[in-house]
Amino acid sequence: MTDDAIGPDNSLLIVDDDGPFIRRLAKAMEARGFAVESAESVNEGINRARARPPQYALVDLRLGDGNGLDVIAAIRQNKADARVIVLTGYGNIATAVNAVKLGAEDYLAKPADADEIYAALVRSPGDKVEPPENPMSADRVRWEHIQRVYEMCERNVSETARRLNMHRRTLQRILAKRAPK
Repeated sequence: MTDDAIGPDNSLLIVDDDGPFIRRLAKAMEARGFAVESAESVNEGINRARARPPQYALVDLRLGDGNGLDVIAAIRQNKADARVIVLTGYGNIATAVNAVKLGAEDYLAKPADADEIYAALVRSPGDKVEPPENPMSADRVRWEHIQRVYEMCERNVSETARRLNMHRRTLQRILAKRAPK
């Protein structure tokens, strides 16, 4: 079963190093009509892109063994008309520009839900993106960033505080509180 918005080639490659996230997203995308393959590393993503080039791809930028931009390049080499969406928790303008130059159609910041991802995958090239109805508050964005850095530092409070240029005790107080809305 395929959705009319997807088209006859419904192959989707998801490349992310977060296993539980991939499994949840794969189920959600299969329910929407995609034939999903997944990869948890740059090397695995490149190999899958070469073996069976997907029509659609969702690629995380920062993976354990390298940069997701290498996977995008491999997809573009093997299927020039593939629709590639970049998904990352480390969004900044420079990486967004670089991803688009390499052929990404869109750039989504984590956390993105299955509906947002599906909409980005099937959006026509000229369609404009609607602004979010409930954007995250500045406090929530700050909290999300702190959580990402904390996880990246393997939950080491001292290293996280150093990277965020904040006092360790201040960071501990922030981590002890609930997430803002």
